[in-house]
Amino acid sequence: MRIAYFINQYPKVSHSFIRREILALERQGFVVQRIALRGWDAELVDAEDVSERDKTHYVLQGGLKALSGPVLQVLCGQPRGFFSALWLALRMGRRADRAWPYHLVYLAEACRLLTWLQAFGAEHVHAHFGTNSTEVVMLANALGGPAYSFTVHGPEEFDKPQFIHLGEKVRRSAFVAAISSYGRSQLFRWVDHAHWAKVQVVHCGLERAFHDVPAVTVPSVPRLVCVGRLCEQKGQLLLLEAARILAAQALVFEIVLAGDGEMRAEIEALIARHGLQAHVRITGWISSEQVRAEILAARAMVLPSFAEGLPVVIMEAMALRRPVLTTYVAGIPELVRHGENGWLFPAGAVDELAAALADCLAQPVEVLQRMGEAAYQRVLERHDIDTEAAKLANLFKAHA
Repeated sequence: MRIAYFINQYPKVSHSFIRREILALERQGFVVQRIALRGWDAELVDAEDVSERDKTHYVLQGGLKALSGPVLQVLCGQPRGFFSALWLALRMGRRADRAWPYHLVYLAEACRLLTWLQAFGAEHVHAHFGTNSTEVVMLANALGGPAYSFTVHGPEEFDKPQFIHLGEKVRRSAFVAAISSYGRSQLFRWVDHAHWAKVQVVHCGLERAFHDVPAVTVPSVPRLVCVGRLCEQKGQLLLLEAARILAAQALVFEIVLAGDGEMRAEIEALIARHGLQAHVRITGWISSEQVRAEILAARAMVLPSFAEGLPVVIMEAMALRRPVLTTYVAGIPELVRHGENGWLFPAGAVDELAAALADCLAQPVEVLQRMGEAAYQRVLERHDIDTEAAKLANLFKAHA
C-alpha cells in the first residue's frame, strides 16, 4: 500500500518518534512518501535524520512563488473541488487562532501537496499533530485527494480545540490516532458520539535498538538528567527552584539539562542567581546517542512538565532501565507508576518535586535498579514501535 506522511517540520530533533513510525511501516511493506512544510535547512545532529531529509519533499521550499503553479494547475483541472476547498478554508478561518489569510496559504499548500500525492499514487495520507498540518491534508482531501487521518499528541491541540476546529478535522477524517487514553478522552469532548469509533489509541513507540541494549548498572553518583526542549511547559524553571531547596539542605547532586531552546538565557540567569553553577549543567542540542549516554550516566530522569501528551523521552529512559520522576499530567500516569517504576508528583508543586528528588538521591542503587527493571518491562509491554505501527497499518488498510 502506498501512503504519504505529512508533517509541519521533518526531520526534527524532537520528532524522532515520527521517523521510527515511518521506518516501522516500511518494514511492514508500506511504501511511504515523506512530505513536510519545512525542514530542508534545519541543523541536524543525527545521521538518520540527515538520511530522512534526503527522502522528503518540502512544500515551502521555493517560497510562496513555488505554490502559484500548483494552485493554477488545480484550479484549472479541478475547479469544482478547488472552490469547495476554498469555501472550507474560509470557514476554517472564522473564529480561528490565525486570521483567514493564513488559511488561504494552507489551501495553496494543499494544492502543491495534492500534485505530489497524485504523482506518487498515494492511497491515504497521514498527518502528525492536529494543527495546521492536519488542516492542509483535510483541504487536499476536499480538493479531491485521498482520505486522511492524523495523530493527536497534545498539549497544543487541547489548549485551543475550538480555535483550530479540531472537531471538524475529526469529522472529515477516516480515523484519528490518539497517543494515550487521556488524549482519546479529550477528542471525545469535541465530536458527537457517532464519531467516537474513529478515535483509536496508537502509542508512540521505540525501536528495538532501545530495547535490546545491554543493561547498564545505575551509577552511584548523585546525578539526574532532564531531557527536553528548554521551554516553559517542560518546567525546568521549577526544577531549578527545587534544586535551590536541595542545595540549601547541603545535598550533593548534579542535574543535567539535556537540550536547548528559547528559554536557555532565562534558565542560565536563574542558575547564576541561585548559585547553582556547581549543580546544574546544560548540554545544548545533542544527538540521540548522546541523549542515551546522558540517561545511562544518571540515576534517573526527571521531567517536571506543566503540559504534555505522553513524552517519548520518558519511554526512552524507561527502556534504558532508569526510573522517572515526573508529573500527574495527561497520559503520563498511564505509563509511570508511582513507587514502582518512578515518582509522580503534582505539576507546579516545587516542594513535592524537591522531596521526590531528595528521595531518589537517597535510594540505594539496588532499589533504583529494581525500579529501572520494572520501568523496562512496563515500556516493553506498551511502546514497541513494530506493535504500534501494526495498529496503524491495520487502520490504513481498513480505510483504503
